[in-house]
Amino acid sequence: MIVANRELKDYLDTKVVPFDPTKVKDVKDILHDLKYCGFQGRNLGIALDILYKMVVNKKCLTVLTLSGAMVPAGMGELVCLLMEHQLIDVLVTTGANISHDLVDSVSNIGHYLGSQHVDDDELYKLKINRIYDLFLPEDNYIRAEEELLEIVNKCYPDKKVNIAPSAFLKLVGQNLKTRCILSVAARKNIPIFVPAFSDSEFALDLIKYTVRNGFDINFKILEDVKIFAEIVKEYEECGTFIIGGGVPRNWAQQIFPYLDAVENLRDKGINTGYNYSVRIHTATEYDGGLSGCTISESKSWGKYALDSNAISVWCDATIAFPILVTGLFQRLNISANST
Repeated sequence: MIVANRELKDYLDTKVVPFDPTKVKDVKDILHDLKYCGFQGRNLGIALDILYKMVVNKKCLTVLTLSGAMVPAGMGELVCLLMEHQLIDVLVTTGANISHDLVDSVSNIGHYLGSQHVDDDELYKLKINRIYDLFLPEDNYIRAEEELLEIVNKCYPDKKVNIAPSAFLKLVGQNLKTRCILSVAARKNIPIFVPAFSDSEFALDLIKYTVRNGFDINFKILEDVKIFAEIVKEYEECGTFIIGGGVPRNWAQQIFPYLDAVENLRDKGINTGYNYSVRIHTATEYDGGLSGCTISESKSWGKYALDSNAISVWCDATIAFPILVTGLFQRLNISANST
């Protein structure tokens, strides 16, 4: 918002403090000092402050939204640790991340370092799937498929599945023997919502079970919106920690327009929307794409409160996400022995 009639002193309030690597001891110090520099480094430093306010506020629901191929890229442990230390309350993610989480669970990390400079025709013949510079052999997908089938057979001997996707994912997590996102979420009672559930290898496996194994699977996808709404209503404040964009981001954000529509909140003079947001992304707003829309634009929909405390960091998530979470853990004095 443009504010007119300011004086010279209003613009020249705080000087830049050149970054000095000899004065920092850890990542949280780096992020603190970056707040007095410019560009995305400054935004990343501010992001830590906002994220910290979210997670220490017991009256605030913290929602992590996870897009892209974060699990195969090695970011799954971050999610597990955030859940184990109760720093997030809800996970909204792509089906792909859940699929890869299951692969890692049954294969003791099923992804390999690779290269984007390869012959993809050759990889196809060798049954190796490429995710930019990572490799995932098809055999590991098959192991995950077999594990999932074993769980479904155990939990549904009558071969009839009629449940909300979030409830089904909790059931899967409860039956996994290894530590992974699904099992940690189930143990910590953190709901996992996958709005575009059918867009994943996980869902394709389930569809195959209906064709090959005689299962009748019908998910109550609309029920998850109602379940999430009831969770949101339990908290005085809410915040989003957004990795990327896509369906997870907007599905989480649309909950306030939904609540407004069913309860007429704006007509009652109630300021709807999330109170905090930290967002890491590489999208731009200029093409009108939803993943690039600003928090300010989202305010017009009632997705964020008018006085929300938010920051967007334009950066590759595999850089910003681990740095930010490491800084958060250091600020909270969380160590390897404090799980």
